[in-house]
Amino acid sequence: MSKSTLPTACKGWPPWPRRYEPVAVSRALRRLLRLLDMEEEECRLAVESALGELNRLKHALTATSERDRGGRLLVTASAHTGELPDRLAGLEETRAASRHAVVLTPRIADMEMNVAALREEFLSKRIECRQAETLVQETEARDAVEAGRRGQRSLDDWYLSRLRRTAEQDSSHAARDLPHTGKDATDET
Repeated sequence: MSKSTLPTACKGWPPWPRRYEPVAVSRALRRLLRLLDMEEEECRLAVESALGELNRLKHALTATSERDRGGRLLVTASAHTGELPDRLAGLEETRAASRHAVVLTPRIADMEMNVAALREEFLSKRIECRQAETLVQETEARDAVEAGRRGQRSLDDWYLSRLRRTAEQDSSHAARDLPHTGKDATDET
């Protein structure tokens, strides 16, 4: 049994049309699609990583503002109690928190720009991947339609040849069944 045809159940039937076999999409196109899928996944992971870093920096800024607020509360409490070490500790906490906020704020802004750029890259890779998928699907659909046409053409050719054979057989049987008078049946002169 060859790979291109299926066995037929009846003698005289044409080879089965290959309607449901896999279509021929080039290996290069499939490789391109796999490569684009990997690039899209890589970009998605980069965006997720950058978002995680951005969230970590925002949480650090929130913790810094809590530290600043705690330092101010310590200064306020020490003003009521008159404890000088608590006041100095509160001032130092406030100063450290403000220095930390000064460092974190531009890093957060940079990371937000980085996340936006990575999202843009991810979206462009996703678009490329979807375009390649569409191209593969269109190629497969076109190949399937062409295979259906070839199969139908094969069936039509087989049917027409069968009709011709039966017509030829009928005419030869009719010629044999004519009474033989010693003369040719075509010589009527």
